[in-house]
Amino acid sequence: MQGVWCVGRSLVELGDLHGESERMLAVASSNFIYNLLLLFLQNAGIVIFKNIIQITSPSLMAEILLSEAEKAFIHHGVQDDLRCDGRTRLDYRPIILETGLVSNASGSSRLRLANSDVLVGVKVELASPLSEKPLEGRLEFFVDCSANATPEFEGRGGEDLANEICRFLQMSYMSGDTINLAELSVLAGQQCWVLYVDILILDCGGNLYDTVSLAVKSALYTTQIPSIKVATMDGDQPELELSEDPYDTKRLNTQNIPCLVTLMKIGNHYLVDPTPEEECCSSSGVVVAVSGTKKITAVRKIGSGSLHPESLVSMLKTASEVGAVVDKILMKKLLEEETAGKTQKVGFMR
Repeated sequence: MQGVWCVGRSLVELGDLHGESERMLAVASSNFIYNLLLLFLQNAGIVIFKNIIQITSPSLMAEILLSEAEKAFIHHGVQDDLRCDGRTRLDYRPIILETGLVSNASGSSRLRLANSDVLVGVKVELASPLSEKPLEGRLEFFVDCSANATPEFEGRGGEDLANEICRFLQMSYMSGDTINLAELSVLAGQQCWVLYVDILILDCGGNLYDTVSLAVKSALYTTQIPSIKVATMDGDQPELELSEDPYDTKRLNTQNIPCLVTLMKIGNHYLVDPTPEEECCSSSGVVVAVSGTKKITAVRKIGSGSLHPESLVSMLKTASEVGAVVDKILMKKLLEEETAGKTQKVGFMR
C-alpha cells in the first residue's frame, strides 16, 4: 500500500505509457488514488469539499543552482526552525499592498510579497450567462507572466505556469460557499455581469500562488459594480438602464473568497511562503485554497516527490489554520485602507 500514496507521479508521465491497455490502467490507478486519498482526508476530520484534489503535473519549480553545502545549510535551518532569513517555518515575508491603482479598471490591486510582485485589474462587463447556470454571473481569470520577471518567462516560457495558476484559481472559486455568483445576475437567463480578472506577474521571487491569491482577493474587494435597472419598453422587451451616478455602485461579498497557502516539504518538516532557494530544496508540497470559514476548497500537489498520509493530513490542517490567519489580517488591512480615505498612490513601479 505504500506505493498507493506516492501521488507525486504526474498524469503527463502516465500518458506516455505505450498501448491502450496501459493507458486505461493508468487512468484507473489515478482515480483509485484520488478516491482513496479523499476518503482518508475525510476520515481524518478535515473539512474539505468533493472533487477538489488535483494531483496532476508538478509545478514549475525554481531553476536555481545550489551547491550541496547551500542545500545542507537550508535543510539544517528548516530542521532547527530558523530559516536563512530569520523566519520560523510558519512565518511569511513582508507584504506590501496597494489598491485602486488602475484608474480605468473596476477594481485593482498591487501586492508585493518580498520579491514577488503581482498587479491585478478587474473589468466588469455585461454578457449572456452560461446555459448550465442561467441565474449566475461568472469570473474569468487571465494570467500573464512578464518576461522581465525571470529569464524562464522569455518567449512562451511562462505559459505553462500561467495556465496552472488560472486553472487552480478557477477550481478554488467553484465552491458555492466562496462567492455568491447569483449577485452578478441582472436578467435571469439573458444578462449577467462577468468579472474579468487580469493578473500580471511583474516579478518572481517565490511563492507565486499565495501572492496571486491575495492580490486577486484585494482587487475583488475594491471592485465597483454599476447599479442597473430593468425597464420594460414597447413590445414587453426589457431594456437595461445604467445609473448616471458614478458612485451608485455595489460590491461583492468577498469575505469567503479563498486564500492560497503553499506548504513545501523539506526533510521531515514543511514550511510556508518558500523562497526560490527553498523551493529548489523541496521535492514535494501542496497548495491549499482556504476560505474565510477555514474550509478547504481546493488542493494541488506540486513537485515530483511523494507525501506520507500523516504528513499530508498535518499539512492540510496547518494550511487551514495559516490561511484563516492570513485572511483575517488581509481583510483587516483592506478595511483600514478603505476607512482611511484618500491617500497618495505610489504605484506599482515603485
